[in-house]
Amino acid sequence: MTIIDAIIQGIVQGLTEFLPVSSSGHLAITQHIIGAGGEDNLFFNVMLHVGTLVAVVAFYHKLIWSLIKEFFALVKDVFTGKFKWSEMNYERNLIMMLIIGLVPLFLLFIPVPGTDLKIKDVADLLSANPVLIISAFSLLLTSILLTVGIFCNKRNIARVNSKHSKGIGSGDKEGRESYTIVDAVVVGITQVCAALLPGLSRSGSTLAVAEMRGINKQKALDYTFILGIPSILAAAVLEGVDALKAPEGISTSVGVIIVGMVVSAVVGYLSIVIFKWFLMTDKMAVFAIYTALIGIAFIIISIIEMTSGTNLFTGAVLNI
Repeated sequence: MTIIDAIIQGIVQGLTEFLPVSSSGHLAITQHIIGAGGEDNLFFNVMLHVGTLVAVVAFYHKLIWSLIKEFFALVKDVFTGKFKWSEMNYERNLIMMLIIGLVPLFLLFIPVPGTDLKIKDVADLLSANPVLIISAFSLLLTSILLTVGIFCNKRNIARVNSKHSKGIGSGDKEGRESYTIVDAVVVGITQVCAALLPGLSRSGSTLAVAEMRGINKQKALDYTFILGIPSILAAAVLEGVDALKAPEGISTSVGVIIVGMVVSAVVGYLSIVIFKWFLMTDKMAVFAIYTALIGIAFIIISIIEMTSGTNLFTGAVLNI
């Protein structure tokens, strides 16, 4: 792999990790086009994820620090008997909902009956498929979820404004700001589905589901990004261990890996800023249209490749 390849993949990873277009799907497409996929590329993919992890921590460092302080205050209140669920502030509610939202991730470690695989291994098999048909259909599913989320957000605004016109509450909000246990569980399960399907955007699907539950879109996005920190970290650790155990070892040079990480971190930070702006200005339809178009395009490309048995971009024979 060259430095140019690392820069390209770093840009793709940085943009798509946080924009609601699926980083796994776009990384698979990019590697398919340039012929850079395979097991020897696994460790490099992990380090790109580490780069985007740095980006989200840098962007949300103030909120993360306030959550860390509130967590220790929460532990103190629990041990001194002062904790009251009904009196939690925003940070404390967010901490509890993050914990609950992460619990469904353990479903990924359930064994698949009749095999030596765990559910999380199914995602690796789907990602390793030389044909992008699964990723393409998942991108189309992302588009559908984003579209539903857009309509649900408009419904939330209309509902709040209706209450305001009747003298109930305030009309300056766009839905609930705090999560319930059901909200956290539903978003957590959605995140598991996104982890299994390359092409299903984690940020897009969890945001859309939260909006379906009536959550304020900005608060839903913050929850999505903060929830992604331990998820991305866990994925990086697990994939990193697998990469180090692989018989091929680490074939990519240290310099190329560092370039890819830095690019993914910088671009990732900028993509968070872009995403929040698109959400704030109600321009999310752009992502719904984009994922629909690219999903349909690669469904067609995949059908052609399965018929011909070759990669349309590199000419390589596909082991289908």
